[in-house]
Amino acid sequence: MTDVQITIATKTYPNAAQPTIKDFHLSLTSNEFICLVGSSGCGKTTLLNCLAGLDTQYDGEIQVGQQHTAPKIGYIFQNPRLLPWRTVRENIELVLEPHQSPALIDPLLEIMQLTKSQHEYPERLSVGMNRRVAIIRAFAVNPDLLLMDEPFVSLDPPTARDVRALLLQLWQQRPHTVLFVTHDLREAIALADRLIFLASAPMRVISDIVVPIPRTQRHDETAIESFRQQLINDYPDIKQLL
Repeated sequence: MTDVQITIATKTYPNAAQPTIKDFHLSLTSNEFICLVGSSGCGKTTLLNCLAGLDTQYDGEIQVGQQHTAPKIGYIFQNPRLLPWRTVRENIELVLEPHQSPALIDPLLEIMQLTKSQHEYPERLSVGMNRRVAIIRAFAVNPDLLLMDEPFVSLDPPTARDVRALLLQLWQQRPHTVLFVTHDLREAIALADRLIFLASAPMRVISDIVVPIPRTQRHDETAIESFRQQLINDYPDIKQLL
């Protein structure tokens, strides 16, 4: 069970005219699914890199849980980053700790419908299947915080919809605290408990909105579109971010 507190006073790249992130504050409760929505280039990936510890050059504080040891962070990139010379199963086994049994992968493969493909190499799989492997690999480490950086951005709409459904099925069976980056408002509504809208130059939170659609109705594209239009009407600034 992991609560996350993020405070970044400033994040500025060398020789930049202004900060990429400024006065950013965000809290996540345990097992909450949060979507960050903002235009391309606004600083969303920079934020995830700070959370993952890949970028430590910022002024602020990030607290993941109450533990004194370094938290486990799962990170799903836009590119699945699978090793082409290893099979699906071998790519997942690479992230397991010595005390973890490889057998724990089996139910994850089943949920993500990859059991029959577990001994295939990435090049033999579709793009959508490789994304599913990346999702399993991130869940397999049982992270305190799972970061997802537009993992479905290059998928065609039907494939993206199918993979989102499988992701939600896996997350509902194995809840984790998730921070998911997207600039697709329909995708964000389908996935999130809360929507965090971000302005750029520098990046900051401009709206924090709870998604009222029950999880059982998230497959209803009419309900999603209705709420999307409501958001755009109620918050005119949102349209400029998409």
